[in-house]
Amino acid sequence: MAHSRLFASDAAEMSVFRKLVEVNWVLVLLIVIIACIGFAMLYSVAGGAFDPWASRQMIRFALGLGLMLAVSVVNIETWYRLSYAFYALALGLLAAVEIYGQVGMGAQRWIDLGFFQLQPSEVMKIALVLALARYFHGVDGEEIRKFRHLIIPALILALPVALVMRQPDLGTAMLMLVGSAALFFLAGAPLRYFAIAGIGALSSIPIAWRFFLHGYQKDRILTFLNPESDPLGAGYHILQSKIALGSGGLTGKGFLMGTQSHLNFLPEKHTDFIFTMLSEEFGITGGLLLISLYLAVLGYGFAIALRARNQFGRLLSLGVTVTFFLYAFMNIAMVTGLVPVVGVPLPLVSYGGTAMLSVMIGFGLMMSVYIHRDVTISKSGIVR
Repeated sequence: MAHSRLFASDAAEMSVFRKLVEVNWVLVLLIVIIACIGFAMLYSVAGGAFDPWASRQMIRFALGLGLMLAVSVVNIETWYRLSYAFYALALGLLAAVEIYGQVGMGAQRWIDLGFFQLQPSEVMKIALVLALARYFHGVDGEEIRKFRHLIIPALILALPVALVMRQPDLGTAMLMLVGSAALFFLAGAPLRYFAIAGIGALSSIPIAWRFFLHGYQKDRILTFLNPESDPLGAGYHILQSKIALGSGGLTGKGFLMGTQSHLNFLPEKHTDFIFTMLSEEFGITGGLLLISLYLAVLGYGFAIALRARNQFGRLLSLGVTVTFFLYAFMNIAMVTGLVPVVGVPLPLVSYGGTAMLSVMIGFGLMMSVYIHRDVTISKSGIVR
């Protein structure tokens, strides 16, 4: 009888209290510390006031923390079963943006729910990891080397990327591609396919530049190559960011004492350029502290993946970890001038509702993998 059930395991019989005890509380502490740094910077952005950003972010984080713990105690087999449904829901929300989406800052990326501005692309970055992790779980090492077994995951990736590109949101689309490519690699896809895809991408650059990239996207790339060419126009953001970063020095100007930010030279300081503000007020020391905390979270993510006894949980934890890393890396690289400005938030620190909740859901899934690390799932989906 037990073997006839699709999912059955000792971990599934654990009480909610026991599962909460099993949560990796050191990782939770790291997440809370990073979020508190974000609260402090949003307090500083408002000139020493909790409104309008810090107080709202604190409420969102509290809700996200509760959501993370709720997600973590759900059996890993439940997330396995719901993976494709969650992906379909996220894909539907992305399609709905085409009809009901709200336009902001020249892009159509949000759905107005009345009480909340939902950004479906943020939901999709977690749903995509779930769907790919489930698919690759059911494919063994020999099958993954055959091209026909990569067609379905390629379509799973291509559909949301195409919809996100239409918004347009090139930065998020590129991060989806890179994060998913990492999952393809970790699942065992042959390197020759990555080489073919890389050659195809490079050869398509002239076509994309001519027919698909918008004018502002071309300006961002040209500005990245030579920001001094238009210091009061397209190059203004990155030049002011570099000035603020340099003025912070080793230990910074002090909390609430940043000049570039508080005199409004620094743009989007509560979202995209919040790391610049942190570095101006706390110097390179503060910046390196935050980076160290991010690296510690990444270390825990990889450790959880290595301890998982099922491929689904292993790939799920790795996918969430790689996604978290890419967003943190891209934001910091962006504000320091290492990559073009693409409007990517800094995880747990930048102001934003959907971004915060999606990150916390991702961590909740990682915690679920950790709690149910000894569960084994067969290729057919049977849990032991």
